[in-house]
Amino acid sequence: MKVHLMFRETDFSTGTVRPSTEPLPAGALDLVRDLDLSTIWAAMADGAPHLWEVARAATLALATETETVRFRQEVLSDFRTHPECARQLYTLACDAIQGHKHIDATLRRTPASTLRRTVEGIAPLLAHLERLRAFADAYEGLVISEGVTRLVATLRAELDESYFAEITAHLGQLRFKDGMWMSAQLGAGNRGTGYVLRTPRDAQSIDRSGALKRRRRPAGIDAARSFSFEVHPRDEAGQEALTRFQDRGLNLAANALAQSTDQILGFFAQLRTEVAFYLGCLNLERRLGSIGAPMCTPEPVDAGTVPMLAAEGIYDPALVLRTGARAVGNDVDADGRKLVMITGANSGGKSTFLRAIGLAQLLMQCGMQVCATKYHSSLCDGFFTHFTRGEDPSMRRGRFEEELSRMRGIADSLTPRAMVLFSESFTGTAAREGSEVAREIVLALLDAGVRVAFVTHLYDLAESLFLETAGSALFLRAERRGDGERTFKMLEGSPLSTSFAPDLYDHIGGFGSLPSAEV
Repeated sequence: MKVHLMFRETDFSTGTVRPSTEPLPAGALDLVRDLDLSTIWAAMADGAPHLWEVARAATLALATETETVRFRQEVLSDFRTHPECARQLYTLACDAIQGHKHIDATLRRTPASTLRRTVEGIAPLLAHLERLRAFADAYEGLVISEGVTRLVATLRAELDESYFAEITAHLGQLRFKDGMWMSAQLGAGNRGTGYVLRTPRDAQSIDRSGALKRRRRPAGIDAARSFSFEVHPRDEAGQEALTRFQDRGLNLAANALAQSTDQILGFFAQLRTEVAFYLGCLNLERRLGSIGAPMCTPEPVDAGTVPMLAAEGIYDPALVLRTGARAVGNDVDADGRKLVMITGANSGGKSTFLRAIGLAQLLMQCGMQVCATKYHSSLCDGFFTHFTRGEDPSMRRGRFEEELSRMRGIADSLTPRAMVLFSESFTGTAAREGSEVAREIVLALLDAGVRVAFVTHLYDLAESLFLETAGSALFLRAERRGDGERTFKMLEGSPLSTSFAPDLYDHIGGFGSLPSAEV
């Protein structure tokens, strides 16, 4: 049986779900830090470590096909309509995994002990499979998405009465209440070979290849006579030899049953992981909904020659989750434009708006709802951030060198369908030099087909790109009213030569009266 709730034809790789204590790959650290993804994961987990781990793995593995995004959106819609459905599946999978009796690796593991412990451990799993079948019966006809409907149909088809009857019968035989039947042959040097575990039937002829058969005895032979031997309880060598014979005969059965158990546990582990992602989505929606922050189902667009990105009421969910208050929403229409430049007043919400775009794109490509009232965008197959950093505390390199080093790492991983978000980048040197470096990098990215969103207060950079990309780029400006008030709205407009830094100076009250220097 396959779960297939996150992909139409394949399972989500459980190998990408790492413990929360395990560090992230180097390439993902900047993305997590710049977009404040840890806050998103915490809301999705709602205190459950496994949900946090799955949320981290899923959000860092973007779906790059619209078919996959829409497939997940439909499954999520089903679980949103029937949240108890997702909770029941997750609880059932967790119970099956936690309740399984694992073989103690510290003990000697022989085929006989493996078989015995596996028989004991698989019985509870059957009870969980029966609960799974009852779940499928309860939700048949209630769910409508392709993923959940197919899962329900598969469970009903595979876990029927004949399946449970057959498994129960096999387990009964493997307990060997009526003794153990095996056949063997003599090989080279009169050594035993071809050990096979047989079904115990009194009148059965086991095999024609040298195995013992029950035949009608000729007249005159004692019917009570039988060919047998007994091993004396004190004969340790004989007991060990008999155990070796038994293990050889049980080896295939023990391995087959252990593999079957692993497959059942693997199914429950896969089910737990994939349902955990959707539970995380519902948790995030519930948290934001309790604050009154709107969400919508985005429209993914196949990547083509014309880039698409437009939103209404878009906001930064991490900011809302941290503050517990609704954030100002913004509208943006960048359809047909590869470059979005954002300038304007300091503390006007530029970087927050940039994070809102990044999180919307990332959540959409995971199949989740996004934090806006309306959103559509072309899919990208690579997503990168380059935000400003503080000084290197180790003092091994300067700030500008660190910025260029991170940019080099991004460039090595870029594809023509990628998206890069810059926030106050290349400010670790003189403004004119930083502007020229940033300009060359942006133009090179645009020529390669990469989409760029750039927040900057470098006027030389913004003005040069405004003149050079007229009509093919979107220029936004953080609104500042005449009295200096920031509305946190991004309005379309050409770059200004000032970021209104004196507003901040006045806001903190200046420096007051400074002490005079003593002569």
